[in-house]
Amino acid sequence: MSEPQSQPVWRFAPSPNGLLHLGHAYSALRNFEGARRSGGRFLLRIEDIDVVRSRPEYEAAIYEDLAWLGLEWETPVRRQSEHLGEYALAVDGLRNRGVVYPCFCTRGEIARGVEGKKDWPRDPDGAPLYPGTCKRMKREQREAFLLAGRHAAMRLDMPDACAGLEQTLGWREFGEGEERRDVRAEPQVWGDVIVARRDVPTSYHLAVVIDDALQGVTDVARGMDLFHATSVHRLLQALLDLPQPNYRHHRLILDDDGGKLSKSKGSATLRDLRAEGATPTDIRRMVGLA
Repeated sequence: MSEPQSQPVWRFAPSPNGLLHLGHAYSALRNFEGARRSGGRFLLRIEDIDVVRSRPEYEAAIYEDLAWLGLEWETPVRRQSEHLGEYALAVDGLRNRGVVYPCFCTRGEIARGVEGKKDWPRDPDGAPLYPGTCKRMKREQREAFLLAGRHAAMRLDMPDACAGLEQTLGWREFGEGEERRDVRAEPQVWGDVIVARRDVPTSYHLAVVIDDALQGVTDVARGMDLFHATSVHRLLQALLDLPQPNYRHHRLILDDDGGKLSKSKGSATLRDLRAEGATPTDIRRMVGLA
């Protein structure tokens, strides 16, 4: 899907649903400096498929904060909301392989379906695995729902998707250094993940692998909170015949209580720190970069 790259390509891909904090700064700097050290290219991508929470003012703040840190990136910037057709084509490819099915269940219905089942398996993020309600639905009922205009998400039939592979899945992991280790992918621990939502024809998992392939990304540096999700990404890459980048999952920047920084928790933003007099050099020191 992409032309062969003659040089490394790194990317930073924030979502415009809040202001950037120190964790974002660390990831952005890791990618920018990785590209510079390797003589590669540095891309900025705006992951704005969350149509409810994404805001133009947050996107503008991303550009401002990264420029203040001293980062430079290629233009034009890829915005996911402008490429929904490409994701829809990928979903069609998965449908043609017979490894996806429509799901009409709401989150509330799924929660009620596993309520009281203490030993029900959960994914690495702690959410209960989908119980397969719509996968067991009879074809006639499924077609009736679709004809009635009911919106459906598309789920990956994980057992069928894994069974159809001809190779063992894994990835090249470099962590925060340059020493490679091979990691075996375990996508089955996620169950039947959503690859296309009701409101947009994609999900984070699908969009990120399509974007990386189309942009020729060779090196992905991102937080350890996405380590396990890489198993799903490697499965989608194999199903869609996409190239495999090198992965570099780095440490997370934690707050004073040892928790992960997040927009929802109201963690101090780069804009807050700048208003208090912090400099880009201070930010580098605060995230542990020399």
